[in-house]
Amino acid sequence: MIDWFTVLSLILFGLALIVVEIIFVPGTTLVGLIGFGMLALGVGLSFSYFGNTIGWATTGGTALLSALTIIYCFKSNAWGRFSLKTSIDSKVNEGALKDLHVGIEGVTVSALRPIGKAELNQQVYEVKTFGDYLDTGKKIRIIEIVSNQIIVEHIN
Repeated sequence: MIDWFTVLSLILFGLALIVVEIIFVPGTTLVGLIGFGMLALGVGLSFSYFGNTIGWATTGGTALLSALTIIYCFKSNAWGRFSLKTSIDSKVNEGALKDLHVGIEGVTVSALRPIGKAELNQQVYEVKTFGDYLDTGKKIRIIEIVSNQIIVEHIN
């Protein structure tokens, strides 16, 4: 009796770990490998305890049970309760540059080599030059704003 309990426990726990790997923690591989190992150990012990006939029957039953369980999990949308149902439609720094336009003047607060920080409209922004190196405290002017990049030039 304990032999059947051992074999069935290994097979059921192995199958449960494989389902957990597929649905809840995909990509970790370790949980799936442990589950597959438990399945294989359960089937191997059935050959050892009960002989070839019962061993092959256990192999076929395990394969069928595994296929049915995985198909059921996918068809019943079992992972739907755990999946994200909303999507993010905002963008990083969206609207951060809305108060800026070409021609605004400011002062560098760090060295621009060619990227650094500058104060424009009483706020600090990351700015970029076209290859010029500027020290801290230099006056600059925005000459272009391209997709969240503020390009500046030195003014005298």
